[in-house]
Amino acid sequence: MRTWVLLRGLARQSGHWGSFVDALQAALPGDRIVTLDLPGTGRHRDLPSPLRVEQLLAHCRDQLRACGERPPFHVIGMSLGGMVTAAWLTEHAEDLAGAVLINSSLRPLSPWHQRLRPGAWWPLLCSLLARDAQRSESRILQVTSNRPEQRRRVLAYWTMLRREQAVTDLDSLKQLWAAARFRLHEGTPKPPVLLLCSRGDRLVHPDCSRALARRWQCALAEHPDAGHDLALDEAGWVVARIVQQFGSARQEAPAV
Repeated sequence: MRTWVLLRGLARQSGHWGSFVDALQAALPGDRIVTLDLPGTGRHRDLPSPLRVEQLLAHCRDQLRACGERPPFHVIGMSLGGMVTAAWLTEHAEDLAGAVLINSSLRPLSPWHQRLRPGAWWPLLCSLLARDAQRSESRILQVTSNRPEQRRRVLAYWTMLRREQAVTDLDSLKQLWAAARFRLHEGTPKPPVLLLCSRGDRLVHPDCSRALARRWQCALAEHPDAGHDLALDEAGWVVARIVQQFGSARQEAPAV
């Protein structure tokens, strides 16, 4: 049985994976799925968020040890979660049997205006600092999702998460700082890696994933029009790409 570890992005928590977890579990019925929260979010919202991605990684590894999970793991990281996964691949590759990075970006491979598109700065800042929970989550969805029906479907639930387990303004800004300052380490990961990106991403330019694919010489799949939150907009497509790359628990993983 394989263990899949799921990591969300900036100021998001495990609850924001929503129905993606069920879709992945249905496709991989013999595997175990574990969702983690970064410090300052979800189950760990009372912990201060550190200022370095490497410290976020250390917290994730501690969480897994504390709940009795043992490597090797398959990790799926979205956005900031993808940066944590990249650090994992280069610092503690012995923990991992494979990894999926979704719409992430890394220094020094991509310029700042691709890592966070200029048009997204103001809406993102407003959404993180807004006092009204529903308005804040609606703004986040407007930036990260290209599917109106999906935005309508999850808005009430995401609003509830924000009201009950809100990430503080300070922790949001500290995570943003950690993401902005993280720099990719040298070397090519030994575990197999799949990169997924969205050509319709209005937050992070898909060239960021393309640059990483060239550096690591790993598999890359691009969705033609989904938004930044690819697991929300096109969960079935993401799951299909993961199964195609890594197979079921009883299959040898083919290439994308």
